Amino acid sequence: MRNFMKAAPLAAIIIAIAVFTGASRPAAVNVVATTWSFTPSTIHLKLNQPAELSLTSNNATHGLQSDDLGIPLTLITPGKTVTVDVTPHKAGTFTLHCANYCGAGHPNMALTVVVAP
Repeated sequence: MRNFMKAAPLAAIIIAIAVFTGASRPAAVNVVATTWSFTPSTIHLKLNQPAELSLTSNNATHGLQSDDLGIPLTLITPGKTVTVDVTPHKAGTFTLHCANYCGAGHPNMALTVVVAP
């Protein structure tokens, strides 16, 4: 019981720091795939900070993948939301093209990801 009484204040401090610094929550970014574009077309992430991408489509099946950012091939189907956790370990600007053929404008469908140090 004594050990618990000693550890409890320390645990409370650690939890409070995590809550106030946002350490317990990754950044949430919503991306909608539509006719040959992603909205928003550019997203910003922070180096070594976890982020949660919520991907939806409103018209067809699209895809997203990036070896540089550790995003596995992810299909985005109409009417469903798929969540991808990503923690960028490299700063820079990355262009992610739609990874699933979606029609005539497919070659120009891209999402720009800017990772700041």
